[in-house]
Amino acid sequence: MTTRRIIDLLRNGQPNETVIVKGWVRTKREQKEFTFLEVNDGSSMAGLQVVVNQDVPGYAETMKRVNTGASVEVDGMLVESPAKGQRIELRASSITVYGEADPETYPLQKKRHSFEFLRTIGHLRSRTNTLGAVFRVRNAAATAIHQFFQERGFLWVHTPIISASDCEGAGEMFTVTGFDLKRVPLTENQAVDFSKDFFGRQSYLTVSGQLEAEIMAMAFSNVYTFGPTFRAENSNTSRHLAEFWMVEPEMAFCDLEGDMDLAEAFLKHIFKQVLESCPEDMEFFNQRIDNSVLATANNIIDNEFARVTYTEAIAILEKSGKTFEYPYQWGSDLQSEHERYLAEEYFKKPTIVTDYPAQIKAFYMRLNDDEKTVRAMDILAPKIGEIIGGSQREERLDVLEKRIQAQGLDPAPYWWYLDLRRFGTVPHAGFGLGFERLVQFMTGMGNIRDVIPFPRAPLEVEF
Repeated sequence: MTTRRIIDLLRNGQPNETVIVKGWVRTKREQKEFTFLEVNDGSSMAGLQVVVNQDVPGYAETMKRVNTGASVEVDGMLVESPAKGQRIELRASSITVYGEADPETYPLQKKRHSFEFLRTIGHLRSRTNTLGAVFRVRNAAATAIHQFFQERGFLWVHTPIISASDCEGAGEMFTVTGFDLKRVPLTENQAVDFSKDFFGRQSYLTVSGQLEAEIMAMAFSNVYTFGPTFRAENSNTSRHLAEFWMVEPEMAFCDLEGDMDLAEAFLKHIFKQVLESCPEDMEFFNQRIDNSVLATANNIIDNEFARVTYTEAIAILEKSGKTFEYPYQWGSDLQSEHERYLAEEYFKKPTIVTDYPAQIKAFYMRLNDDEKTVRAMDILAPKIGEIIGGSQREERLDVLEKRIQAQGLDPAPYWWYLDLRRFGTVPHAGFGLGFERLVQFMTGMGNIRDVIPFPRAPLEVEF
């Protein structure tokens, strides 16, 4: 016999099949002549009920060792279950205990635990129903992302984690160094002498793979990145991480319209695939975490996204009659409350805002003819606000040089980026999606630290 995954047995297992399952005991209920165990191997929300009769070899001694959290192998036969809510159960013929869990000290007993508490035991929290469901959805979403781009002929490129450039111009970056911090060399001006560091210059953990993706798009036309990025922003909130994953496609011979069309199709594809791959998990989130999760997903799948310019969006806010916490005016960035009003209350569906003021957007975004706005776009989703940010890139060398200077950046580190405009420049566009924000949005989870296995945030770097 080969080991079967529990999700396969729950969906396809038939009475009288002999099977082996391996997993962890979630619950144990002892009766006079037999014991019920719920065993889960992480493949599904539901576990498999195992009935252990007294005639199982070593019954008494084994049941003393089997408690919540113990790891076991069960050999037995599937039978029809008389209990409601389950089609089959496993009648054990033998049990092997791999690892015990002391009920006095094992922290995941059968009761509800707060997410704050679970973050203190990150090495065990994945065994809970909620976190298990989160990480199955995360896996399904990641699979759907690759499927979407691969089916369209995109090349997956691995952009560097160590970088010498600041894509966003924000300056909130982690420095990478090989220095002994007790003996840091200094210049004559008492500044750190990075010329003597490992790379011979100041280097950072990347905040984005976009600029390198543009290099590859100039050779392969359509590419995408999907990897970790880092921000040294000291934001201790439910929506920020210091380490997170980004999806960033880049398309040559593409304008803002093509960029928006791809981004809309991309989100629809991911939500559709996750609903199909993880129906039980998504139903769990809808019942236990946020009762609008399924409606929100179907809203994205079934509706054409609204499209509006930034200038039109400001006019809508002005006419709304609502009092917002943060003031707004033409030229200011939209806050989450403004974005959510547009998507939730005004359009009542995902909304794409385009053509933002140049002064609040990055240097690489294409300047419009009015020289006041750029060909940028943000996709705003109900309940969360911005979920995708993108733009048509500035392909004109002279304009790009002026934009870099206008933002006070040193053009020297971007010599290679400017070269892309000197040698075979083309219109091109792309967008970025914070993967954890997407998973948080999909599941309705309140804190972004609960949708990544090992969160990195201010003062939080366990494991």
